[in-house]
Amino acid sequence: QVQLVESGGGLAQAGGSLRLSCAASARTFSFFALGWFRQAPGKEREPVAAISWNGNRVFYADSVKGRFMISRDNAKVTVYLQMNSLKPEDTAVYYCAANVRQPPRSDSVGALGDFGSWGQGTQVTVSS
Repeated sequence: QVQLVESGGGLAQAGGSLRLSCAASARTFSFFALGWFRQAPGKEREPVAAISWNGNRVFYADSVKGRFMISRDNAKVTVYLQMNSLKPEDTAVYYCAANVRQPPRSDSVGALGDFGSWGQGTQVTVSS
């Protein structure tokens, strides 16, 4: 069974940093866009960042632009989310996902609504 496994969540103070990682169990994920989404209590899951298979195309939600950076290492089939200047409103469960509905090696992240193969999530809590 193909899996995405997140790690790196935890507790941080406002203004601090955390780095999330998501490792895929199948090498085929190297050929598809990967992304990070988050869900805060009482809110719907929302996209945070996404990156094309080759890293040439990235998406960031307006709320994290300039603070978060997504990257990937296809040799390790891993995607990262470096989160800086954290705010209490960044508190959420963070999930990674893959857009396997797009053709492999697409030079785009594709439609955010097409992402799936969700990981189990990792909690990020930012205290003020």
